Amino acid sequence: MRSTTHQRPGRTRRLTGGRRALAAVLTAGFVTAGLLSGTANAGPAPEPTLTTMSVKSPPGGANVRVLIFHGSAAPGGESPVVNAGIEAIERIGLTGPANERFRVEATDDASVFTNGTRLGRFNAIVFLTGGGDVLDPEQEAGLEAYMEAGGGFVGLHDAARAEPYSDWFTGLIGARPAAASPTAVQRATVEVGDRRHPATKDLPLEWKRPDKWLNWTRNPSGEVHTVARVRETTYQPGSAANGWDHPVSWCRDYDGGRSFYTGMGGTVSSYDETDFRTHLRGALLWATRIAQADCKATITGNYKAERLTQPNQPGLSDQIGEPHGLVTAPDGRVFYIGRGGGDSSQPVVTDWNDPDIGKGKGQIHVYDPRTRQVTLAGELTVFGNKGGGDELVKVEEGLLGIELDPDFERNGWVYLHYTPHSGIDRETRMAQRRVSRFTLDPATDRLDLGSEKVLLEWPVQIHSCCHAGGGMTWDSQGNLYIATGDNNSSGFSGGYSGNNPQPNYRGVSFADARRTAGNTNNLNGKILRIHPEPDGTYTLPEGNLFTGRETAEGGGKTRGEIYVMGVRNPARIFVDQRTDVLYAGWVGPDASAPSTTWGPAKYDTFAVITEAGNRGWPYCMGNKQPYRDRNLPDPTQPLGWYDCDHPKNESPNNDGLVNLPPVTGNNIWYSPQGGAPDFPRDASGVPSYQQDQATYRLPWLKGGGQAAMNGPVYRYDDVAADSAVKWPAYWDGKWFVGDFYDADQPRNAVLMDPRNQGDGGLPVHSESLKKIVPVGNDGIRNLMDWKFGPDGALYVLDYGRGFFTSDAKSALWRVTYTGGGPTPAADQLARGAVR
Repeated sequence: MRSTTHQRPGRTRRLTGGRRALAAVLTAGFVTAGLLSGTANAGPAPEPTLTTMSVKSPPGGANVRVLIFHGSAAPGGESPVVNAGIEAIERIGLTGPANERFRVEATDDASVFTNGTRLGRFNAIVFLTGGGDVLDPEQEAGLEAYMEAGGGFVGLHDAARAEPYSDWFTGLIGARPAAASPTAVQRATVEVGDRRHPATKDLPLEWKRPDKWLNWTRNPSGEVHTVARVRETTYQPGSAANGWDHPVSWCRDYDGGRSFYTGMGGTVSSYDETDFRTHLRGALLWATRIAQADCKATITGNYKAERLTQPNQPGLSDQIGEPHGLVTAPDGRVFYIGRGGGDSSQPVVTDWNDPDIGKGKGQIHVYDPRTRQVTLAGELTVFGNKGGGDELVKVEEGLLGIELDPDFERNGWVYLHYTPHSGIDRETRMAQRRVSRFTLDPATDRLDLGSEKVLLEWPVQIHSCCHAGGGMTWDSQGNLYIATGDNNSSGFSGGYSGNNPQPNYRGVSFADARRTAGNTNNLNGKILRIHPEPDGTYTLPEGNLFTGRETAEGGGKTRGEIYVMGVRNPARIFVDQRTDVLYAGWVGPDASAPSTTWGPAKYDTFAVITEAGNRGWPYCMGNKQPYRDRNLPDPTQPLGWYDCDHPKNESPNNDGLVNLPPVTGNNIWYSPQGGAPDFPRDASGVPSYQQDQATYRLPWLKGGGQAAMNGPVYRYDDVAADSAVKWPAYWDGKWFVGDFYDADQPRNAVLMDPRNQGDGGLPVHSESLKKIVPVGNDGIRNLMDWKFGPDGALYVLDYGRGFFTSDAKSALWRVTYTGGGPTPAADQLARGAVR
């Protein structure tokens, strides 16, 4: 046994013997088996003895010190990884801004944990240990006392294998390695999701590096705050793989102190990496109390979901209509709309000979958080209450969208997107969709229906369902975006491209989306952008897809309101006013599997839209995966594949341009088989569409029954500074994407790379929200809309459990954050705020 002490600038390194007798009699094989399995095969450990050791609170002071403990129960010399880790932490402590430097002492003598006076000198303890039972009960009790006093802890790689019999230490680390963790060094991609924590804020979004990647016996997500994940599709994780959610670095406030763990650092070369040392530096800054960080933001127990509205009284809609959209006012009130389906006890008229066919009430309710009361602000008589049934019975028209004027606090203007019943033609089965402006009486929360100013109207066919779209949103320049569906039946094309030109009613096609979404002269299947004027008219902003004055192909074949064409059913859209980037999602067709004849399966889609363009429907979907053309005289026979870069609208129902803008690939698409299906392509760029050849590029996604519901981008700085319920800064800049259904479908917050998001770049990181925005029959099962309010809470509409109606589960919810602010508290920082 050897014992040496030597000095270097800025630290004291102590290498001492004295390993306790228990380690000497444990065989390496026995220790390894217990550690890898995460279970104690030899029975429970003895209860730790209580310690009366006192550690000052909080440990350490302005003369910041870090203790590295590198003891191991395994016999043998000092590990090269330990030496590399010690050297790296020494360098970290000696470099950087003066107010971030610290002294380091390293030891393998576990008796330090029973010396309260000595232990209390250290601001943080680093475990750079091998596996095994490295602390006796009294020493572990000393470490517990240190954490209870407010100490900091950083565990590196094999530290997760230490103290295998201790539930407390398992909690301190957060997870245990699986026995089948790979042992080889492999290069992999780390997704760095926390862009605020000092350990990750300066790292690449996608960090490619070699290491030994541990699998976990139990995934700690939701119980710890994960700051980075390793992407399993970039290496071979082995039989104990954790899947798309594979945490690799995390932190949490634990037992009075702060704990940070990273599964990285399993190789000597790790400690020579600049980025890994940056990661380690940030972890140490937080653990030592030099800097604050939020390590609570993704812990699911820190969120509360509360239903705000009660079930309607029998036969009434006093609380909620058929939920279809919401918007929040600057004073915190929530305005939400009912599409037009009535209470399930009310009659539904489906006979076209009856003048009341489809007549319903589009309702606007207002929830006031100060009184917790609901007001029915107004009802519009809409075409939208034909109920369910097949494509020729049901209807998705009605009151479809709501927005408040940017100057709503002063003028009380409310914009509604709806289909008035008074405008239907029962002979031709056509209607007029419109966007109108109304004025709200601030004293009564009632809409003045006589104040209507019709901004925009356009024709829609109502012979056949579906795809009305409906969402609206504003950019920072006062431009209003209006999402319209393709006004097309879901049938007649086998669930693939909606391009069957044959079915029509009185000469108007209802199964050919080339008439609508693919038509440059039609406002359906689009995202429109207009600039409303005070007099109730609108002007066209610069930068739309068309001006309306194009002379190509004879002229008169474009509409200047079109910002985005080629979308199928965009129910929800959102503009991040920090960047004026548009985020949209739309529902796809119905084919359950890809076809080598017709093209891709149903893809529900989300897109980041940075400029005007064509998003493909009904020619291409996903990352520019083409469909097969069909046309008269026999639409059952396939023609050539569409060219996504040079699409042509050769439908007999087209009155717009034949030559269309090129298709832009989308960022997120998912099918019943999985997220972002991709296929090998032939020399012409046509995918094979053979399901057994598919690669799923977004493994956190899956469909089935699916209906994309786009959400907001959260901006922490836009909410009230004194709000006690706002979501934390971790979520800033993250885009919320979800699905109407709550089984395997997405309900996630994703992080995009601004460098490629406008060109169809995939998300670089995803965080599941299913335990925060709770799923299940008693939770928010059918997500219809979600937006953040000025208080920073998330407001969510649950559609209910029926269709074309409201029921007892139809409700407005609020999801609030209860975790508190960053730690350590400002008055506990070792040197005051780091700037």
